[in-house]
Amino acid sequence: MTALRLSKQTAIFASLVFIVCSLSVGSAVAQKLTANEVIARHLESIGPAKSRAAIATRIISGTSQVIFRTAPAGQAVGKAVLASEAMKNLFGMSFPSPVYPREQLAYNGVSFMAAFATPGTRSVLGSFLMANDVIFKQGLMCGTLSSAWPLLDLQSRGAQLNYLGTKKIDDHLLHEIRYTPGGSSDLKITIYFDSETFRHVRTEYERVIPAPMGKVEYSNVQEREGRYKMIEEFSLYKAEGGLNLPHIYGIKVSVDTVNGTFLADWTIKLTQFDFNQKIDHSAFNITAN
Repeated sequence: MTALRLSKQTAIFASLVFIVCSLSVGSAVAQKLTANEVIARHLESIGPAKSRAAIATRIISGTSQVIFRTAPAGQAVGKAVLASEAMKNLFGMSFPSPVYPREQLAYNGVSFMAAFATPGTRSVLGSFLMANDVIFKQGLMCGTLSSAWPLLDLQSRGAQLNYLGTKKIDDHLLHEIRYTPGGSSDLKITIYFDSETFRHVRTEYERVIPAPMGKVEYSNVQEREGRYKMIEEFSLYKAEGGLNLPHIYGIKVSVDTVNGTFLADWTIKLTQFDFNQKIDHSAFNITAN
């Protein structure tokens, strides 16, 4: 009886040792990954190199919903379109709303423009992107939905990538990579990949503007830093044209400054994917008006 009990205890102990060792090995493997290895696995998740190279242009469309969560609160449902060719990238949304009828964002390969949402006024999203045009110029906006996605041609971007390990977000374990564009930028960019499939699922952009230094003329004026954050999320991956691409694209923008707070999110559901269709290059040359 005693021998049987010892045998069971030994088996339980061996099982625990195996589990602990397995977790340790898994952690060690994660730590040994490099940014280049994550990117290589990520590119494989999009599709074979031949399939990726075969697609020159993309025109993707669907529906869009915007929800403004801070005053004046509201929501609207409309249409969305994404078009890209090489580094050129266009993203537009339209809504049946007099206060927010449209969002037009485009990079023509040289300069970026966010059009006015209403006469003379850009949206908070458009203003953030104008102030941080590196997002479009690097090809980060829209993720793998765009041909401009920088990880498809990283050498031409001059960016630095650092693997930060894994991080759990919303109960999902993700690989975390810091993306630092060449040149000076106050924008912190972090890209996340699913730990199992290596699909791109999230990009975070954060910028903190320090409070003004110097003399404050009026004691009732509160000076503090301004915080800006945009999150892109990608899900519901399906095969399209030989590539695995997301069919739900989400954007969240939050702003916290001395002038107040702003919080809104957009959900784009993509249903139509057209590849290698000719795109008039003038489509990427939008104006503010």
